[in-house]
Amino acid sequence: MGDTEESKLQLLLEWLKLNGVELRGCDIKYNNSNKGFGVYSSNAATDGVLLVVPLNLAITPMRVLQDPILGPVCSAMFEEGEVDDRFLIILFLTFESIRKNSSWKPYLDMLPTTFGIPLWFSEDELSELSGTTLFKATELQKKSLRSLYDDKVKELVKKLLILDGDLESEVCFNDFLWANSIFWTRALSIPLPRSFVFPQIQEEEHNHASSTELANELEVNTSSIQAETVWVEGLVPGIDFCNHDLKAAATWEVDGTGSATGVPLSMYLLSVEEARLKIGEEISISYGNKGNEELLYLYGFVTDSNPNDYIMVHYPAEAIKDAPFSQTKLQLLEAQKAEMRCLLSKKSLDHGFFSSEKETRDKVKETEVVNYSWSGQRKTPSYLNSLVFPDEFLTCLRTIAMSEDEIFWVSSLLEELVDSEGDRQPSDIEVRAAVWEACGDAGALQLLVDLLNTRMMDLEEGSGTEDSDTELLEKAVCYKNKTPEDGKSNGTNEASKNEEMSRNKYASIVYRRGQKQLTRQFLKEAEHALQLALSESN
Repeated sequence: MGDTEESKLQLLLEWLKLNGVELRGCDIKYNNSNKGFGVYSSNAATDGVLLVVPLNLAITPMRVLQDPILGPVCSAMFEEGEVDDRFLIILFLTFESIRKNSSWKPYLDMLPTTFGIPLWFSEDELSELSGTTLFKATELQKKSLRSLYDDKVKELVKKLLILDGDLESEVCFNDFLWANSIFWTRALSIPLPRSFVFPQIQEEEHNHASSTELANELEVNTSSIQAETVWVEGLVPGIDFCNHDLKAAATWEVDGTGSATGVPLSMYLLSVEEARLKIGEEISISYGNKGNEELLYLYGFVTDSNPNDYIMVHYPAEAIKDAPFSQTKLQLLEAQKAEMRCLLSKKSLDHGFFSSEKETRDKVKETEVVNYSWSGQRKTPSYLNSLVFPDEFLTCLRTIAMSEDEIFWVSSLLEELVDSEGDRQPSDIEVRAAVWEACGDAGALQLLVDLLNTRMMDLEEGSGTEDSDTELLEKAVCYKNKTPEDGKSNGTNEASKNEEMSRNKYASIVYRRGQKQLTRQFLKEAEHALQLALSESN
């Protein structure tokens, strides 16, 4: 860490202290060029409380609405439904980062200026994601953010700067892009006391309407108002310097009364019982059980062999419109509450056909299944408990794959349930049962095999096979092993320099290899299920 970073850190620590933040059992220190700053244990806090932050320092939608400059402007847009609570925080960060005399400068100066999320990838780096869901999502996100900036943010920030008496500062798209990235990479879901979120709300009955209106504005369920806790997204200076780990060393809690920390209305970092922290050891928190797709998209990093990985499979809505009897099939999909997309998680393979855990594989899934005894003509499939695909999605595929005869059969079965006056309509479960009775699983599973094969071809067309990705990672000099001196290789010859891999490329390859691996595994499951379905239907 250079002298400039050291001086910025000292200013941050002074600013935190001035604003009532207490570092009781930790320090904020520089980690490395990839992870930036982190929170580290400084001593054994006897009560486990490591860091305490007054809630009035958190950057929340309420703070923005109460701001003397942003508040009046944003409240008007809020009432019209033009902006949401996340936009408020991103706008706040954009504005504060470019105004000349921001009281938030010591904090803002310590925030990263570059990110590992795909939004900040170069064209070459983004090409490493070709064929993946993230590639398309990033392109759409860039287009959406640019449109939002041009249509709303640019003029709005100019107006706020003028209200602030600043006629010289200018805003650019990168200011907004930075603020958007800061929010998504650092925001926490904060369990705030109701009295903090709605301070003007009293228990009297006549105030209930205003509380409901404000709850709708803040995207908070009105039933939450009656509870003691309301979850709100926001940034918490100090705690937001904690990095992620699946085995978190600490959690964050809110102390409304001050009973835990001695500081009423505060948020604090609490060490978990399992983590026996040594002095100088990094204090991590968990961002949740997220797959690499979500981790890379939101936070800019991946986890090797991520146990929470998943793939997204969907049937394109536009393809249904071109299918025979599309209107009837769309009506049936709606009646069944079918899902046209699904997440297939790595963990679900534990009860699949090829699971090594026999007890897990043979365990009956605790999910609601369709009624397989409508007429007794089609028996419950023997493979049901080893099927790893959600029935809501299979229901969709069954309907799409139906032939003309099967559609008429379903109509005939459902007519039996409708009374003479037409008042009684079949439930979604009954419609699913009728569709399965007419179709079985073979058509749906064949369609699923086709979808997974297409997905695999897209992934491999963009970046080669799973084996080629593995070879790249094995040969490359991983970015984790780079020296602090940028641009220098740890190797001793020219070959190792050529093999050195950037952080973004490394993350992209780990992510896309995981997508290929899971696609291959689920394709194997679908092909086996299809064979069983065909054999049992004969």
